Amino acid sequence: MQHSHFKIYKPFAMLSQMSSGEDRQLRKKRFLSELYDFPDGIMPIGRLDEKSEGLLLMTTDGKLSDTINSSGIEKEYLVQLDGLITPDAIQKIAEGVTIGIFGKKYKTKPCGIKVLSDLPSLPDADSALRIGRHRPTSWVSIIIKEGKFRQVRKMTASVGFPTVRLIRVRIGDIQLENMTPREVVAVSINLTDF
Repeated sequence: MQHSHFKIYKPFAMLSQMSSGEDRQLRKKRFLSELYDFPDGIMPIGRLDEKSEGLLLMTTDGKLSDTINSSGIEKEYLVQLDGLITPDAIQKIAEGVTIGIFGKKYKTKPCGIKVLSDLPSLPDADSALRIGRHRPTSWVSIIIKEGKFRQVRKMTASVGFPTVRLIRVRIGDIQLENMTPREVVAVSINLTDF
């Protein structure tokens, strides 16, 4: 069977799922199905939370999805923080911080983090984000090999610099590149891309 794969730029304020079994969610939320006429059996590989944006891979191959989700593949995020992050906070995130996951404490694995001296070239932020209204912000690149629920947001908040905007730009060797929000591109995905 020939499987279909896509990379999408998931926009802000959209859930990483095709639909919902809950009427209330169907009325109030936005879903991936509105972006494209995807083939039957399509599923997102991993997730981005509703307020996060950027690269999301889609596939009809459940085995590929499981392999990618369970194999500790690098995921890179560009993160805009509330405030000017300090070297001490950078070091704490790099070494691993304790966050809460579903009511339990979890120590994140060491990760790559660096402050970006130049502002990344990205589509404009959604107006609902209200960025930089009160304080200056800073940008960091964070590379993790795990993906706990809202992990990056919890990591930056734990050191006193809440995330105001989060964009995933890379999964393994697959890059977001110059895609714009809501864009869908058919791609071929092989495990060698990771």
